[in-house]
Amino acid sequence: MKNFNYLLVLTFIMINFAGFSQEKSTGKNDLYFSVGEEVDMQNILSDYQMQERYENLNVGDTLSVTFKADVASVCKKKGCWMNVALEDGREVMVRFKDYAFFVPKDIENKEVIMEGKAYVIEMSVEDQRHYAEDAGKTEVEVKAITEPSITLSFLADGVKIKK
Repeated sequence: MKNFNYLLVLTFIMINFAGFSQEKSTGKNDLYFSVGEEVDMQNILSDYQMQERYENLNVGDTLSVTFKADVASVCKKKGCWMNVALEDGREVMVRFKDYAFFVPKDIENKEVIMEGKAYVIEMSVEDQRHYAEDAGKTEVEVKAITEPSITLSFLADGVKIKK
């Protein structure tokens, strides 16, 4: 009878521990699905904080960072790039490390968390027109691009997309 009581207590403890473990595992990560490498969910900057970081970057500078923003647009052909919005309305052109993964083409206005490198480039007219075509812009809008532009850019190692 003593052994039965010990077994009963041990079973009760194990059931409670298993329930506690399940509760702990359901959290922030369950709200997102991932593409690319796993994103560290620590030290995530907001779109406003990231906007401040970009203010201090010059062409050629890079900064390793993780930040959260809303998707403004996505490549309509493959999902091979996306633009995310900063707090002030500017957009960051996000591409994916080694062209190794893409994002779904229907994630506009969804929240994403990205880990990778932030940088600033001068984008050529040809490249701007290419991305405008990928975004589904009209021929008139594409031809209206006539000068290189300074572009806030990000090379993502991994992306978490809110479900």
